[in-house]
Amino acid sequence: MAYHHGDLAAALVEAGLDLSRAGGPEAVTVREVTRRAGVSPNAAYRHFPSRAALLEAVAAAIQLRLASAMTDEPSPDPRDRLHRIGVAYVDFALAEPGWFAVVFFGSRPTDPSSVAEAPAFPALVAALDALVAEGALDPACRDDAAWACWATVHGFAELCLHGPLAAVPALEQRRRGEVAIRAVVAGIAAGDR
Repeated sequence: MAYHHGDLAAALVEAGLDLSRAGGPEAVTVREVTRRAGVSPNAAYRHFPSRAALLEAVAAAIQLRLASAMTDEPSPDPRDRLHRIGVAYVDFALAEPGWFAVVFFGSRPTDPSSVAEAPAFPALVAALDALVAEGALDPACRDDAAWACWATVHGFAELCLHGPLAAVPALEQRRRGEVAIRAVVAGIAAGDR
């Protein structure tokens, strides 16, 4: 994929996506990204002042893909929507472990206050807001519910990728993930009752 006049920044990010898909954040180097784009390493620094900045741009592109996967199958029922969002998150992580690593374990620590800026987060918040609107979730509990949902799907994905569920067949991982997601959705929708 040699770069030929156009959007060099986009070409560099695309090369970073290709590299990170198989190799995670460690595979994204300025030298390799520019080699794939057919430009000198110095050309990258006109768009990204550091490897960390390039990796952030790659992570942002991956976040958009994750957000799209999480919202591909909308549902009018907020419980079903929350369940589908969780399943899509886990499915994405298991299908794209290199990208998952870039987003969450790249070059920078994730700031909890920046989570709301991540493209995938609004889908989760919208589903929780729908539960609030129907009276199934106390508005004061929405932020805690968001963290509970995220911790469940993220933790489950990590257990499957790097933990004791890594050796479990994919169908069984999916079944267990569905159980965990249903449990957290049921707990959140039950509220304080």
